[in-house]
Amino acid sequence: NNRLLKNCILLYSIILLTSGFRISCYSQQGPWNSPLRIAWSKDGRTFGASSVFQDSAGVPCVIKWKGDTLIAAFQWFRQPNPSPSWDRIAVKFSYDKGQSWSTPVPVAISGLPSTFQRPFDPTLTVFGSDSIRLYFSSSDGIPKAGLDSSINSYSAYSLDGVHYVFEPDARVDVINNRVIDPAVIYFNKSWHYAAPAGAPQDGAYHYVSGDGLRFIPVPKIPSDNTHNWTGNYMVESENELRFYGSGPWIWYNSSPNGGIWNGFIQTNVRGGDPSVLKLNTENYLMIYVGQPYSTSTTNPTQGSADVHIYPNPADENLYVSCNKEISFLNYSINDISGRLRCKGYLMQQTTNLPLNFLEPGLYHLILYDDPPIRIPFLKMN
Repeated sequence: NNRLLKNCILLYSIILLTSGFRISCYSQQGPWNSPLRIAWSKDGRTFGASSVFQDSAGVPCVIKWKGDTLIAAFQWFRQPNPSPSWDRIAVKFSYDKGQSWSTPVPVAISGLPSTFQRPFDPTLTVFGSDSIRLYFSSSDGIPKAGLDSSINSYSAYSLDGVHYVFEPDARVDVINNRVIDPAVIYFNKSWHYAAPAGAPQDGAYHYVSGDGLRFIPVPKIPSDNTHNWTGNYMVESENELRFYGSGPWIWYNSSPNGGIWNGFIQTNVRGGDPSVLKLNTENYLMIYVGQPYSTSTTNPTQGSADVHIYPNPADENLYVSCNKEISFLNYSINDISGRLRCKGYLMQQTTNLPLNFLEPGLYHLILYDDPPIRIPFLKMN
Protein backbone atom coordinates (compact mmCIF):
# COMPACT_ATOMS: atom_id res chain seq x y z
CA ASN A 1 0.00 0.00 0.00
CA ASN A 2 2.85 2.40 0.81
CA ARG A 3 4.52 1.63 -2.52
CA LEU A 4 1.21 2.18 -4.35
CA LEU A 5 0.68 5.50 -2.57
CA LYS A 6 4.21 6.66 -3.38
CA ASN A 7 3.70 5.75 -7.04
CA CYS A 8 0.40 7.63 -7.03
CA ILE A 9 2.10 10.68 -5.52
CA LEU A 10 4.79 10.60 -8.21
CA LEU A 11 2.22 10.16 -10.98
CA TYR A 12 0.04 12.89 -9.48
CA SER A 13 3.01 15.28 -9.29
CA ILE A 14 3.77 14.77 -12.98
CA ILE A 15 0.14 15.34 -13.95
CA LEU A 16 -0.22 18.39 -11.72
CA LEU A 17 2.90 20.05 -13.09
CA THR A 18 1.48 19.83 -16.60
CA SER A 19 -2.14 20.73 -15.78
CA GLY A 20 -1.85 24.31 -14.51
CA PHE A 21 -4.86 24.23 -12.15
CA ARG A 22 -5.05 27.06 -9.63
CA ILE A 23 -5.93 26.43 -5.97
CA SER A 24 -8.16 28.37 -3.56
CA CYS A 25 -10.13 27.70 -0.34
CA TYR A 26 -13.90 28.27 -0.03
CA SER A 27 -16.72 27.56 2.42
CA GLN A 28 -19.21 24.71 2.13
CA GLN A 29 -22.49 25.14 0.25
CA GLY A 30 -25.15 22.75 -0.99
CA PRO A 31 -28.60 22.24 -2.57
CA TRP A 32 -30.21 24.46 0.07
CA ASN A 33 -28.68 27.41 -1.78
CA SER A 34 -30.69 26.77 -4.97
CA PRO A 35 -34.40 27.25 -5.72
CA LEU A 36 -36.74 25.28 -7.89
CA ARG A 37 -37.98 27.37 -10.82
CA ILE A 38 -41.06 27.11 -13.01
CA ALA A 39 -41.33 28.04 -16.70
CA TRP A 40 -43.88 27.65 -19.52
CA SER A 41 -43.67 26.66 -23.17
CA LYS A 42 -45.92 26.20 -26.21
CA ASP A 43 -43.89 23.37 -27.72
CA GLY A 44 -41.95 21.74 -24.87
CA ARG A 45 -38.63 22.98 -26.23
CA THR A 46 -38.50 26.79 -25.99
CA PHE A 47 -39.52 28.07 -22.57
CA GLY A 48 -40.30 31.60 -21.45
CA ALA A 49 -38.96 33.49 -18.46
CA SER A 50 -38.97 31.48 -15.25
CA SER A 51 -39.96 32.35 -11.69
CA VAL A 52 -39.13 30.79 -8.33
CA PHE A 53 -41.37 27.81 -7.58
CA GLN A 54 -39.88 26.82 -4.21
CA ASP A 55 -36.92 28.00 -2.17
CA SER A 56 -34.10 25.72 -1.04
CA ALA A 57 -35.24 22.62 -2.90
CA GLY A 58 -34.32 20.05 -5.55
CA VAL A 59 -35.30 16.82 -7.34
CA PRO A 60 -38.78 17.89 -8.52
CA CYS A 61 -41.55 15.84 -10.11
CA VAL A 62 -44.93 17.21 -11.22
CA ILE A 63 -48.02 15.23 -12.30
CA LYS A 64 -51.65 15.85 -13.19
CA TRP A 65 -54.12 14.23 -10.80
CA LYS A 66 -57.91 14.10 -10.48
CA GLY A 67 -58.93 16.33 -13.34
CA ASP A 68 -57.12 19.66 -13.24
CA THR A 69 -55.33 19.16 -9.91
CA LEU A 70 -51.54 19.27 -10.17
CA ILE A 71 -49.21 17.93 -7.51
CA ALA A 72 -45.48 18.51 -7.31
CA ALA A 73 -43.06 16.61 -5.07
CA PHE A 74 -39.49 17.67 -4.30
CA GLN A 75 -36.68 17.41 -1.77
CA TRP A 76 -36.93 20.37 0.61
CA PHE A 77 -33.96 21.94 2.40
CA ARG A 78 -35.42 24.93 4.26
CA GLN A 79 -33.48 25.83 7.43
CA PRO A 80 -33.21 25.16 10.34
CA ASN A 81 -31.45 21.83 10.37
CA PRO A 82 -32.89 19.61 11.79
CA SER A 83 -36.56 20.46 11.18
CA PRO A 84 -39.59 19.00 9.35
CA SER A 85 -38.58 21.03 6.29
CA TRP A 86 -34.92 20.02 6.20
CA ASP A 87 -34.03 17.27 3.71
CA ARG A 88 -37.61 16.02 3.54
CA ILE A 89 -39.83 15.08 0.62
CA ALA A 90 -42.58 17.72 0.40
CA VAL A 91 -45.54 18.33 -1.91
CA LYS A 92 -47.45 21.32 -3.26
CA PHE A 93 -50.84 21.42 -5.00
CA SER A 94 -52.32 23.59 -7.74
CA TYR A 95 -56.01 23.82 -8.63
CA ASP A 96 -55.74 26.42 -11.42
CA LYS A 97 -53.47 24.65 -13.95
CA GLY A 98 -50.24 25.65 -12.27
CA GLN A 99 -50.84 29.39 -11.97
CA SER A 100 -50.79 29.30 -8.16
CA TRP A 101 -49.63 26.69 -5.65
CA SER A 102 -50.30 25.73 -2.05
CA THR A 103 -47.66 26.01 0.65
CA PRO A 104 -45.35 22.96 0.86
CA VAL A 105 -46.26 20.10 3.18
CA PRO A 106 -43.76 17.35 4.14
CA VAL A 107 -45.11 13.89 3.30
CA ALA A 108 -45.60 11.14 5.89
CA ILE A 109 -44.83 7.50 5.04
CA SER A 110 -46.32 4.99 7.45
CA GLY A 111 -44.78 1.55 7.66
CA LEU A 112 -41.33 2.68 6.56
CA PRO A 113 -38.88 0.48 8.52
CA SER A 114 -37.25 2.37 11.37
CA THR A 115 -33.80 1.33 10.16
CA PHE A 116 -34.25 2.99 6.74
CA GLN A 117 -32.61 6.32 5.99
CA ARG A 118 -34.89 9.23 5.13
CA PRO A 119 -36.48 8.90 1.66
CA PHE A 120 -35.03 11.07 -1.10
CA ASP A 121 -35.27 11.57 -4.90
CA PRO A 122 -39.09 11.56 -5.14
CA THR A 123 -41.02 10.62 -8.29
CA LEU A 124 -44.82 10.64 -8.48
CA THR A 125 -47.17 8.58 -10.66
CA VAL A 126 -50.93 8.10 -10.82
CA PHE A 127 -52.31 4.55 -10.76
CA GLY A 128 -55.82 3.18 -10.61
CA SER A 129 -58.49 5.86 -10.72
CA ASP A 130 -57.39 8.12 -7.90
CA SER A 131 -54.28 6.75 -6.16
CA ILE A 132 -50.75 8.15 -6.17
CA ARG A 133 -47.57 6.15 -5.97
CA LEU A 134 -44.37 7.76 -4.71
CA TYR A 135 -41.12 6.19 -5.83
CA PHE A 136 -38.01 7.18 -3.91
CA SER A 137 -34.44 6.23 -2.99
CA SER A 138 -33.50 4.82 0.40
CA SER A 139 -31.47 2.10 2.10
CA ASP A 140 -31.66 -0.13 5.12
CA GLY A 141 -29.22 1.79 7.31
CA ILE A 142 -26.94 4.70 6.47
CA PRO A 143 -24.31 3.68 3.89
CA LYS A 144 -20.77 4.08 5.17
CA ALA A 145 -19.32 4.26 1.66
CA GLY A 146 -21.42 7.10 0.26
CA LEU A 147 -23.80 6.22 -2.59
CA ASP A 148 -23.22 2.47 -2.53
CA SER A 149 -25.15 -0.60 -3.69
CA SER A 150 -27.33 -0.65 -0.56
CA ILE A 151 -29.38 2.24 -1.99
CA ASN A 152 -32.41 0.97 -3.89
CA SER A 153 -35.69 2.30 -5.29
CA TYR A 154 -38.76 1.86 -3.08
CA SER A 155 -42.38 2.98 -3.24
CA ALA A 156 -45.41 4.00 -1.19
CA TYR A 157 -49.02 4.73 -2.16
CA SER A 158 -51.44 7.49 -1.14
CA LEU A 159 -55.04 8.58 -1.57
CA ASP A 160 -54.43 12.25 -0.76
CA GLY A 161 -50.87 12.97 -1.96
CA VAL A 162 -49.58 13.70 1.56
CA HIS A 163 -50.02 10.52 3.61
CA TYR A 164 -48.38 7.42 2.13
CA VAL A 165 -48.20 3.73 3.03
CA PHE A 166 -44.88 1.97 2.46
CA GLU A 167 -44.91 -0.97 0.03
CA PRO A 168 -42.50 -3.71 1.17
CA ASP A 169 -39.43 -4.79 -0.81
CA ALA A 170 -37.41 -2.83 -3.32
CA ARG A 171 -38.90 -1.94 -6.67
CA VAL A 172 -35.44 -1.95 -8.28
CA ASP A 173 -32.27 -3.32 -6.70
CA VAL A 174 -29.07 -3.41 -8.77
CA ILE A 175 -26.87 -5.85 -6.86
CA ASN A 176 -23.49 -4.21 -7.53
CA ASN A 177 -24.52 -0.56 -7.87
CA ARG A 178 -26.69 2.07 -6.25
CA VAL A 179 -29.88 3.21 -7.95
CA ILE A 180 -30.83 6.84 -7.36
CA ASP A 181 -32.90 9.53 -9.10
CA PRO A 182 -35.65 7.13 -10.28
CA ALA A 183 -38.05 8.19 -13.03
CA VAL A 184 -41.24 6.18 -13.51
CA ILE A 185 -44.20 6.51 -15.89
CA TYR A 186 -47.03 4.47 -17.42
CA PHE A 187 -46.84 4.40 -21.22
CA ASN A 188 -48.53 2.08 -23.74
CA LYS A 189 -49.74 -0.47 -21.17
CA SER A 190 -46.38 -0.77 -19.37
CA TRP A 191 -44.63 0.94 -16.50
CA HIS A 192 -41.18 2.26 -17.39
CA TYR A 193 -38.41 2.92 -14.87
CA ALA A 194 -35.16 4.76 -15.58
CA ALA A 195 -32.25 5.75 -13.35
CA PRO A 196 -28.76 7.01 -14.25
CA ALA A 197 -26.31 4.12 -14.27
CA GLY A 198 -23.35 6.32 -13.29
CA ALA A 199 -21.53 9.01 -15.25
CA PRO A 200 -23.57 10.44 -18.17
CA GLN A 201 -21.86 8.23 -20.76
CA ASP A 202 -22.94 5.16 -18.76
CA GLY A 203 -26.53 5.81 -19.80
CA ALA A 204 -29.54 4.76 -17.74
CA TYR A 205 -30.93 1.59 -16.26
CA HIS A 206 -34.24 0.65 -17.88
CA TYR A 207 -36.81 -1.59 -16.21
CA VAL A 208 -40.39 -2.41 -17.19
CA SER A 209 -43.38 -3.62 -15.19
CA GLY A 210 -46.97 -4.66 -15.66
CA ASP A 211 -48.16 -3.44 -12.26
CA GLY A 212 -45.66 -0.76 -11.16
CA LEU A 213 -44.36 -3.01 -8.38
CA ARG A 214 -42.47 -5.91 -9.95
CA PHE A 215 -39.92 -4.54 -12.41
CA ILE A 216 -37.71 -6.56 -14.73
CA PRO A 217 -34.50 -5.25 -16.37
CA VAL A 218 -34.26 -4.65 -20.10
CA PRO A 219 -31.28 -3.24 -22.08
CA LYS A 220 -29.87 0.02 -20.71
CA ILE A 221 -30.55 3.33 -22.42
CA PRO A 222 -27.33 4.60 -24.10
CA SER A 223 -26.02 8.13 -23.66
CA ASP A 224 -22.89 10.28 -24.02
CA ASN A 225 -20.77 12.38 -21.67
CA THR A 226 -22.91 15.55 -21.88
CA HIS A 227 -26.42 14.09 -21.43
CA ASN A 228 -27.24 12.85 -17.93
CA TRP A 229 -30.43 10.80 -17.54
CA THR A 230 -31.30 12.57 -14.31
CA GLY A 231 -34.78 13.97 -14.76
CA ASN A 232 -38.28 12.70 -15.55
CA TYR A 233 -40.42 11.04 -18.19
CA MET A 234 -43.33 12.81 -19.93
CA VAL A 235 -46.00 11.37 -22.24
CA GLU A 236 -46.16 13.58 -25.34
CA SER A 237 -48.74 11.42 -27.14
CA GLU A 238 -49.88 7.80 -27.29
CA ASN A 239 -46.99 7.20 -29.72
CA GLU A 240 -44.28 9.35 -28.14
CA LEU A 241 -42.63 9.08 -24.75
CA ARG A 242 -40.17 11.81 -23.77
CA PHE A 243 -37.45 12.02 -21.18
CA TYR A 244 -36.25 15.45 -20.00
CA GLY A 245 -32.74 15.29 -18.55
CA SER A 246 -29.75 17.26 -17.32
CA GLY A 247 -26.56 18.51 -18.94
CA PRO A 248 -24.99 21.83 -19.86
CA TRP A 249 -28.58 22.61 -20.98
CA ILE A 250 -31.80 20.78 -20.19
CA TRP A 251 -32.66 18.41 -23.05
CA TYR A 252 -35.24 15.87 -24.07
CA ASN A 253 -35.21 12.64 -26.05
CA SER A 254 -38.22 10.89 -27.56
CA SER A 255 -39.13 7.23 -28.01
CA PRO A 256 -42.02 5.21 -29.46
CA ASN A 257 -41.58 2.41 -26.91
CA GLY A 258 -39.21 3.48 -24.09
CA GLY A 259 -36.33 1.41 -25.47
CA ILE A 260 -35.41 2.99 -28.81
CA TRP A 261 -34.60 6.72 -28.59
CA ASN A 262 -34.51 9.21 -31.46
CA GLY A 263 -31.80 11.67 -30.36
CA PHE A 264 -31.17 14.56 -27.99
CA ILE A 265 -33.01 17.86 -28.44
CA GLN A 266 -31.65 20.84 -26.47
CA THR A 267 -34.02 23.27 -24.79
CA ASN A 268 -33.19 26.92 -24.01
CA VAL A 269 -33.14 26.28 -20.24
CA ARG A 270 -29.96 26.00 -18.21
CA GLY A 271 -30.55 24.10 -14.99
CA GLY A 272 -31.02 20.51 -13.92
CA ASP A 273 -33.27 17.63 -12.86
CA PRO A 274 -36.28 18.82 -14.90
CA SER A 275 -39.88 17.65 -14.72
CA VAL A 276 -42.17 18.64 -17.59
CA LEU A 277 -45.94 18.28 -17.74
CA LYS A 278 -48.00 18.67 -20.90
CA LEU A 279 -51.27 20.37 -19.92
CA ASN A 280 -52.62 20.63 -23.49
CA THR A 281 -51.33 20.85 -27.06
CA GLU A 282 -49.85 24.35 -26.55
CA ASN A 283 -49.14 24.47 -22.84
CA TYR A 284 -46.13 22.80 -21.18
CA LEU A 285 -45.00 23.40 -17.61
CA MET A 286 -41.43 22.77 -16.46
CA ILE A 287 -40.18 22.68 -12.87
CA TYR A 288 -36.42 22.37 -12.53
CA VAL A 289 -33.45 23.12 -10.28
CA GLY A 290 -32.34 26.67 -11.02
CA GLN A 291 -29.04 28.39 -10.58
CA PRO A 292 -27.89 29.29 -7.05
CA TYR A 293 -29.19 32.48 -5.47
CA SER A 294 -27.08 35.41 -6.64
CA THR A 295 -27.17 39.19 -6.44
CA SER A 296 -24.87 39.57 -9.44
CA THR A 297 -26.19 41.13 -12.64
CA THR A 298 -23.40 39.75 -14.80
CA ASN A 299 -24.51 37.46 -17.60
CA PRO A 300 -23.47 33.82 -17.15
CA THR A 301 -20.34 32.66 -18.90
CA GLN A 302 -20.74 29.94 -21.49
CA GLY A 303 -18.28 27.27 -22.53
CA SER A 304 -15.63 25.58 -20.42
CA ALA A 305 -15.42 26.50 -16.75
CA ASP A 306 -12.30 27.87 -15.05
CA VAL A 307 -12.01 25.31 -12.24
CA HIS A 308 -10.14 25.52 -8.93
CA ILE A 309 -9.75 22.75 -6.34
CA TYR A 310 -8.44 22.80 -2.76
CA PRO A 311 -6.63 21.12 -1.05
CA ASN A 312 -4.77 18.87 -3.44
CA PRO A 313 -3.59 16.40 -2.12
CA ALA A 314 -6.77 16.08 -0.01
CA ASP A 315 -7.76 14.16 3.11
CA GLU A 316 -11.44 14.24 4.09
CA ASN A 317 -12.81 16.97 1.80
CA LEU A 318 -12.16 18.46 -1.63
CA TYR A 319 -13.43 21.98 -2.41
CA VAL A 320 -14.32 22.62 -6.05
CA SER A 321 -14.95 26.09 -7.43
CA CYS A 322 -16.03 27.20 -10.91
CA ASN A 323 -15.06 30.75 -11.82
CA LYS A 324 -18.37 31.64 -13.44
CA GLU A 325 -21.74 32.76 -12.16
CA ILE A 326 -23.55 29.62 -13.25
CA SER A 327 -21.88 26.37 -12.27
CA PHE A 328 -24.61 23.74 -12.36
CA LEU A 329 -22.44 20.88 -13.59
CA ASN A 330 -22.73 17.13 -13.34
CA TYR A 331 -19.60 15.61 -11.84
CA SER A 332 -18.20 12.18 -11.10
CA ILE A 333 -15.17 10.89 -9.22
CA ASN A 334 -13.44 7.95 -10.88
CA ASP A 335 -10.43 5.96 -9.76
CA ILE A 336 -7.40 5.52 -12.03
CA SER A 337 -8.93 2.38 -13.57
CA GLY A 338 -11.96 4.43 -14.64
CA ARG A 339 -14.38 2.91 -12.09
CA LEU A 340 -17.08 5.31 -10.91
CA ARG A 341 -16.90 6.01 -7.17
CA CYS A 342 -19.54 8.73 -6.81
CA LYS A 343 -21.48 11.30 -8.81
CA GLY A 344 -23.56 14.40 -8.23
CA TYR A 345 -23.92 18.08 -9.10
CA LEU A 346 -21.87 21.22 -8.58
CA MET A 347 -24.89 23.43 -8.00
CA GLN A 348 -22.85 26.27 -6.52
CA GLN A 349 -19.81 28.20 -7.60
CA THR A 350 -18.14 26.39 -4.69
CA THR A 351 -19.00 22.88 -3.51
CA ASN A 352 -17.49 20.70 -0.79
CA LEU A 353 -17.08 17.06 -1.82
CA PRO A 354 -16.58 14.61 1.10
CA LEU A 355 -13.88 12.03 0.39
CA ASN A 356 -14.02 9.88 3.53
CA PHE A 357 -15.33 6.86 1.56
CA LEU A 358 -12.28 6.81 -0.77
CA GLU A 359 -9.12 4.82 -0.18
CA PRO A 360 -5.76 6.62 -0.50
CA GLY A 361 -4.72 6.97 -4.12
CA LEU A 362 -5.05 8.94 -7.33
CA TYR A 363 -8.50 9.89 -8.65
CA HIS A 364 -10.05 12.02 -11.37
CA LEU A 365 -12.77 14.58 -10.80
CA ILE A 366 -14.73 14.82 -14.08
CA LEU A 367 -16.95 17.86 -14.72
CA TYR A 368 -19.41 17.32 -17.55
CA ASP A 369 -19.22 20.80 -19.01
CA ASP A 370 -18.94 21.47 -22.76
CA PRO A 371 -16.30 20.14 -23.29
CA PRO A 372 -15.88 17.88 -20.19
CA ILE A 373 -13.08 18.72 -17.74
CA ARG A 374 -10.91 16.05 -16.06
CA ILE A 375 -8.93 17.07 -12.97
CA PRO A 376 -6.55 14.69 -11.16
CA PHE A 377 -6.34 14.81 -7.37
CA LEU A 378 -4.69 12.73 -4.70
CA LYS A 379 -6.50 11.27 -1.68
CA MET A 380 -3.95 10.94 1.13
CA ASN A 381 -5.61 9.31 4.19
